[in-house]
Amino acid sequence: MDENDIIEYRQDGLQVEYTDDNIRHLSDMEHVRTRPGMYIGRLGDGNLPEDGIYVLLKEVVDNSIDEFKMHAGERIEVCVDAGLRVSVRDYGRGIPQGKLVEAVSVLNTGGKYDSKAFKKSVGLNGVGVKAVNALSSRFEVRSYRDGKVRSVVFERGQIISDTTKDTMDENGTYIFFQPDDTLFLNYSFHNDIVETMLRNYTYLNTGLAIMYNGRRIMSRNGLKDLLNDTMTNDGIYPIIHLKGEDIEIAFTHANQYGEEYHSFVNGQHTTQGGTHQSAFKEHIAKTIKEFFSKNFEYTDIRNGLVAAIAINVEEPMFESQTKIKLGSLTMEPGGGVSINKYVGDFIKVEVDNYLHKHPDVSEAMLQKIQESEKERKAISGVTKLARERAKKANLHNRKLRDCRIHFSDVKNDRKEESSIFITEGDSASGSITKSRDVNTQAVFSLRGKPLNSYGLTKKVVYENEEFNLLQAALDIEDGLDTLRYNKVIVATDADVDGMHIRLLIITFFLQFFPELIKKGHVYVLQTPLFRVRNRRTKIKNRAVIAEADLKQTTGKKSDFITRYCYSDEERVGAIEELGPDPEITRFKGLGEISPDEFKNFIGQEMRLEQVTLHKTDQVQKLLEYYMGKNTPERQNFIIDNLVVEDDRPEELES
Repeated sequence: MDENDIIEYRQDGLQVEYTDDNIRHLSDMEHVRTRPGMYIGRLGDGNLPEDGIYVLLKEVVDNSIDEFKMHAGERIEVCVDAGLRVSVRDYGRGIPQGKLVEAVSVLNTGGKYDSKAFKKSVGLNGVGVKAVNALSSRFEVRSYRDGKVRSVVFERGQIISDTTKDTMDENGTYIFFQPDDTLFLNYSFHNDIVETMLRNYTYLNTGLAIMYNGRRIMSRNGLKDLLNDTMTNDGIYPIIHLKGEDIEIAFTHANQYGEEYHSFVNGQHTTQGGTHQSAFKEHIAKTIKEFFSKNFEYTDIRNGLVAAIAINVEEPMFESQTKIKLGSLTMEPGGGVSINKYVGDFIKVEVDNYLHKHPDVSEAMLQKIQESEKERKAISGVTKLARERAKKANLHNRKLRDCRIHFSDVKNDRKEESSIFITEGDSASGSITKSRDVNTQAVFSLRGKPLNSYGLTKKVVYENEEFNLLQAALDIEDGLDTLRYNKVIVATDADVDGMHIRLLIITFFLQFFPELIKKGHVYVLQTPLFRVRNRRTKIKNRAVIAEADLKQTTGKKSDFITRYCYSDEERVGAIEELGPDPEITRFKGLGEISPDEFKNFIGQEMRLEQVTLHKTDQVQKLLEYYMGKNTPERQNFIIDNLVVEDDRPEELES
């Protein structure tokens, strides 16, 4: 027998044959379905903006945006039906009909490789819409061109029908897709996430009208509109809005701590920044420092800065297929002007000119910088001692049970899984610590209720040991660039004290690190209120039940069905399902949940509620109302809305 025909090797001590039959070729569509993470990142169910269904929507809309950039079509119609099905219609040139099938089903096929046709496009790698096709249970594309419409329908990447007929409709492209619910389990498109995505497109493409479920979204002032629509604190001076060839910036200082940035490349929202955002941060501080001719610290100049930058780059290079961080170093492929120099030259000239022409703005800016400098110097002694204390504590920090993989690990493929649970007391942290994934999940334990930080200065961050250690654990003292955990998860008991602690922690972040919330890093862990267990009905087919339960059982060797319920409605449903006289346990604290059970609630399917901020959320007013002194208004609100809950299971059952 020829050794080239059969190769034998040992695996777990066994001889395994390796023959021609083991060599398998996957079609493009099969490869996408087999390895979806390579193309869209995480799958998810639609609760988070980074979930895969929004990547699918983005890939489709990107193509329509590119048509608008080529001055072909000024409106796009987006419809999301029942949170499950999506259609996008643009009025551009339409995909060339002769290559329609290849354009939506063959990888590395597209019209954007020719920079003459799509000089500064978002989607250059010929993957996007093909991934949408492969990962949808139904996908339909129509190309309207010159009185003809060709329509092709696919199911899970396999072509079902292909027709061409006459039409009177305008030129353009129509795409319908329904994500495959065998991949995106229990998914649903959330209106607020979709609307934010579409609004970002209009900020970057002034004059573009997007009709979203019949409502028009449009921007006439670009990034200035973005800041006006998203700032939750008032600006100290009018927004400075400057445009140049392939660059646009807008910024102001607000009455808040930290820095806040929105960055875009070719219309793509780079939520993790990149070379363009780093260049902006460097040169805006440098230019302002030189304008005032004072030896300001860059941190004082940027404290309270709220800014946005958008650039257009020829054939941009991103760090992943999801395109959330720019990796390009130059404005054009193969060299040319660096992005750092291009951004720096623009800021140096335009911002300096603006400040000279608007002395009222420069005076307000100077006052803000001086206030930041004064506060920093006032607490410099406390800051130095606190840093030394935190550095020593990090070596043997009893409050922190760290994980191995961190969000700041640039080259680690699992860095976005990195998370930290902020818990109350040793009991709750003990259960989580014993059941967590030590690779990606860290635990930080609070001692009782943290200090109410509302109305206090940043001095308290360094004077209060717990706040200082938490800041050090997250590594956010100098901004989010070094953030160690992608998800900061508040895990407290579902009782009054737990809710209060949750509010105190969120107040701390809102007060001193608002960008942590605005960038979507803060979550609240949802844990079950009840365990409902049937003590009478035994399971005959354990395998079937285990599959149906989807991790609802405790994992113990038991012949009884267990349901974990996150609300009274789920509890009632479990009682109806499991039959008469079930055993009901009311969890009053996380410490009451055993580690064996807890691993079900912090695994891949854990329930997280993201803490979000919107323009209508006036942060200072909210904090003053809920966390300020006991105002009569709040007392009356509590009295008018007080609900007394009787949590005795036996009475709840009746």
